[in-house]
Amino acid sequence: MTDLLRITSVSQFHELLGLPAPQHPLISFIKEDEGMNMEGMDEALFNVRFTSDMYTVMFKDKVSGALGYGRSSYDFQEGTLIFGSPGQVFTSPKKEQLQGNMGWTLLFHPDLLLKSPLNHNIDSFTYFSYEVNEALHLSDKEANVVLQVIEQIKTEYAQNIDQHSQNLIVSNLELLLSYCMRFYDRQFYTRTNMNSDFVSQFERLLKAYFASGLHLTHGIPSLSYFGAEMNMSAHYLSDLLKKETGKGIKEHVDDYIVRSAKGLLLGSNDSISQIAYDLGFEYPQSFSRLFKKKVGQSPGDYRKLN
Repeated sequence: MTDLLRITSVSQFHELLGLPAPQHPLISFIKEDEGMNMEGMDEALFNVRFTSDMYTVMFKDKVSGALGYGRSSYDFQEGTLIFGSPGQVFTSPKKEQLQGNMGWTLLFHPDLLLKSPLNHNIDSFTYFSYEVNEALHLSDKEANVVLQVIEQIKTEYAQNIDQHSQNLIVSNLELLLSYCMRFYDRQFYTRTNMNSDFVSQFERLLKAYFASGLHLTHGIPSLSYFGAEMNMSAHYLSDLLKKETGKGIKEHVDDYIVRSAKGLLLGSNDSISQIAYDLGFEYPQSFSRLFKKKVGQSPGDYRKLN
């Protein structure tokens, strides 16, 4: 299992599954059931690492076997919804593990979004960058809501395409993604109530990073640093923090830097350039831009007026 299978189109995905040609070239809904014909599938699709040029939304209801994601694998619970963005790497289960699986997959090509507002807003649905073990667990009621919207999408792409089709398909797709964001919010609130000390853990990590001098050798801490330290993807952690505190990782880091900078500006005679270097900035201009954005004054003006 060394080769990486690349799936570049909806049509190719249908072909690998042994399905008829898709009804729309850029989007498709594929339902798994116990009667799914495994014999019609291309053997190249089993127990293989694969990547796709498309966005995928996968719902796993009755599942056996694990799906690999990157270098890890995950055994799904019933009612699990996972998201994949173009370029992410998955590892498919073995053929015998797929027998009896139930669920569905919605996949759509980025070209579907061209000329629509969603093309510019798709990155705001940050769950497309979550790790597979940060999947969304749907209640039966939530799963039904998701399926109702998908039925609207299917209705649009299954009929004759007209001048309204593209807009209606993409509008319903955005509605679907917005519902998923709402359901993730519910999961976030549940998780933060169960793990109320994760904010304190993050704050301790942030302070320890600067206190240990890591910023002098590694620069400003990255989002991925905190994610790795707390065993979460950076986007998932940032969204959790935002739900709990109103601020994501970057805002917390920026606020900590500005608080430290104020103390150095008023409590020392060091030059602004030296303070910038002491806070982990490679270029003083970057520090000055951040400070002015947060405080409304340049570091020099702040020092003079205080």
